Amino acid sequence: MYVVVGLGNPGKDYANTRHNVGFNTIDILSERNNIKLNKIKFKSVYGEGIIGNKKVMLVKPQTYMNNSGISLREISQFYKLPIENIIVIVDDIDIDFASIRIRAKGSAGSHNGLKSIIYHLQNDNFPRVKIGIGKKRHEKQDLADFVLSKFSKEETIDIQSAILTSAEAVECIIKHGIDKAMNQYNSRTNRAQD
Repeated sequence: MYVVVGLGNPGKDYANTRHNVGFNTIDILSERNNIKLNKIKFKSVYGEGIIGNKKVMLVKPQTYMNNSGISLREISQFYKLPIENIIVIVDDIDIDFASIRIRAKGSAGSHNGLKSIIYHLQNDNFPRVKIGIGKKRHEKQDLADFVLSKFSKEETIDIQSAILTSAEAVECIIKHGIDKAMNQYNSRTNRAQD
């Protein structure tokens, strides 16, 4: 089984903010694969279904971003999953806007959601799909204010395209493996080098 976790903050106030692109990607995966997000457990809203021929659980933690790892630890302990079968979808301020970057493992960087997951799982060997959400408007802008802001009209078309691409990338990881997904999606032109 694969567990696909989109990071974000629950509640209307946070809907469609930069920090919630992970939630938005889970919604697209849910639609594309006819997996209803209709269960509540593990401090999350989730749904179960099939992508390719693999059993998949789509998860939106409801713990707020900084405690995302609590939900994931409960799921991981319950299902005794291999760490590489947990795919995390996350926003990233360090790659080009609306670009996708797939990593098989790695540090959290400055992302509090990833920090929480690594802390609670005691492991950073899980794949992650990163979506570039842009850079702060100016040096003095508070990072929290920036990531909790909404996209401009001009940005929305590109970010919606990036969210769809990230959903396709997750499907590729599940169906064909992380290496094929990295080759296919990280090598696209207009992708950032990080």
